[in-house]
Amino acid sequence: QVHLVESGGGSVQSGGSLRLSCVVSGFTVTDYSMGWFRHVLGGEREGVAGINRDGTTTYVDSVKGRFTVSQDNAKHTLYLQMNNLQPEDTAMYYCAIDPQAYIGVPAGRISPSGYWGQGTQVTVSS
Repeated sequence: QVHLVESGGGSVQSGGSLRLSCVVSGFTVTDYSMGWFRHVLGGEREGVAGINRDGTTTYVDSVKGRFTVSQDNAKHTLYLQMNNLQPEDTAMYYCAIDPQAYIGVPAGRISPSGYWGQGTQVTVSS
């Protein structure tokens, strides 16, 4: 059974940093693309950063140069290092996996065969 469990969210001031973690289990990592998505209540879900099955990374324009996605296969963990956080980064952040070759960044969607974590809240105050 597939499990994705996020952690690391919290409240920070503008300019601060957070590192999100997503511990994954129940699947073969190399068979999936993986990524981070965010959603603000009342808004559209957005793909933030991801790692495609070929190992390439992808980012939404608004976080390029500030966020870094990485994975540690030995620890079965996907990370999102977020630096220079801004109030507009405030959202619920979800990790997701998708058997498709390319993760849905910035589209914000995964295939019906994909899986979502439960989310972790990030709040950035000015």
